[in-house]
Amino acid sequence: MMDDAQDKSLSPDSLPPPVPWAPAAVRLLQGIVYHDDAGDTWEQILSGATPLGDYFARIGLMLIVNEEDGMAYLRQIEPEVLPPDYPSIPKLFRSVRLTFEASLLCVLLRDELRRFEEEIHRDDRCVVEQSSLLELWQSLVPGESDAIRANRNLSGQLRKLEELKFVRQFEKEPASWEVRRILKARLPLADLERLRSDLELELQRRLTGDSAVTATDSWETSDE
Repeated sequence: MMDDAQDKSLSPDSLPPPVPWAPAAVRLLQGIVYHDDAGDTWEQILSGATPLGDYFARIGLMLIVNEEDGMAYLRQIEPEVLPPDYPSIPKLFRSVRLTFEASLLCVLLRDELRRFEEEIHRDDRCVVEQSSLLELWQSLVPGESDAIRANRNLSGQLRKLEELKFVRQFEKEPASWEVRRILKARLPLADLERLRSDLELELQRRLTGDSAVTATDSWETSDE
């Protein structure tokens, strides 16, 4: 009997009318959407921004569409912002705590993106060569004097940031990476400077072995 009830509840006649922005809603729940992603999701978001925004607001999420940077993503609405008559809504997105090395790499990449945007370029992609990142990496990370080992470690950290869509591999040989603009939203300038100060303290502690120097050894970002 239960199976019959379930089958009936999922019959075509019982489903609400389809909406053209449904695939875009699912994609946004999966993570950030860029204008150059495969398919027509970006166009669906632009044409359905109003109903999408209304839909997500009902479940405590804010749709952010940045046409200038060509990206769209969801952000959890803080409980104190919701109207008093809204029910308590669980958080959908989890926080991701990055290691010291990954946090340091984010600062380096954020600096690259800031320099890129301050200059005039024909291309709208901020692409950095891994070899140039490696030079900075070796100069900052204690114990990374061996170039092969340091490059392997750097590659691993870049792959972690690729999973968060902070970067995307641009070329394999020679290795280069596109710095994605979501990094600006995840790490605005004010937070960048605070993180930079914390990392500098941590670097000092690691270089001197001074246990009196205290600083955070990781950075927490939202997996939205």
